Amino acid sequence: MKIGILSRNRKLYSTRRLIEAAEARGHEAVVIDALRCYMNINSDQPTIHTQGESLEGFDAIIPRIGASVTFYGCAVLRQFEMMGVFPVNESVAITRSRDKLRSLQLLSRRQIGMPVTGFASKPDDIKDLLDMVGGAPVVIKLLEGTQGIGVVLAETRKAAESVIEAFLGLKANIMVQEFIKEAGGADIRCFVIGDKVIAAMKRQGAEGEFRSNLHRGGSASLVRISPQERKTAVEAAKAMGLRVAGVDLLRSERGPLVMEVNSSPGLEGIERATGKDVAGMIIEYIEKNAKPQRTKTRGKG
Repeated sequence: MKIGILSRNRKLYSTRRLIEAAEARGHEAVVIDALRCYMNINSDQPTIHTQGESLEGFDAIIPRIGASVTFYGCAVLRQFEMMGVFPVNESVAITRSRDKLRSLQLLSRRQIGMPVTGFASKPDDIKDLLDMVGGAPVVIKLLEGTQGIGVVLAETRKAAESVIEAFLGLKANIMVQEFIKEAGGADIRCFVIGDKVIAAMKRQGAEGEFRSNLHRGGSASLVRISPQERKTAVEAAKAMGLRVAGVDLLRSERGPLVMEVNSSPGLEGIERATGKDVAGMIIEYIEKNAKPQRTKTRGKG
């Protein structure tokens, strides 16, 4: 098979591992920088080009699209879908999961556990919003933030009001979530492929840090998850329409709560914590499922 990997840097751990896993199983792996692609959009034969060459003959495409290039990256992925190439994750599913508010609304519709979340646009509504979420402490998040950037823990009501006012004054879109104290600064990253959690790790925030992101100095370790946590992770990925996802859960007194669903989960932390060949499992999933015209979005926009 000829497998494309949409990535801006072939030296990144995740991209490198996917190349190795594909080649180890006898496939051709081609790294494609989405920002270097340009498209011919027509009703007869849509095409994609890069540096004067036409990108043809691909059986599958693995999107590793960074948050900062979501719009253009998904446009390129959508063009591959129109050409009948099997996408590991479809463009519409990626855009759903990248919109934090929309993704939480989709989880809510499926009655999947998540922290109580508030959203408002006017400073006049701050007091009511905080009451609705349950009062301080609260976590305030920029909707556009990634890797723990733009996430603030406000420990008192006054601090929460000040931070929210500052963000709204800058015309930033934010959401306010209840703080799950019993999680102890840790979360569970469940790696979902298809309808299974194939690996899971516990991420613990650094001393004095409530964010557990590995980019913020957190540590990762192997963890055993419960059947309920497994079911919640799979349901969350399905709610987004993602075939491969990293689902971040908080352990709370009322059961697992979904914090985020990631459409391009990193492989380094999960492979090192669990010792599993996650990249190889992604390639194996492609082998079983990549058939022409398998994208659900073909012809539907």
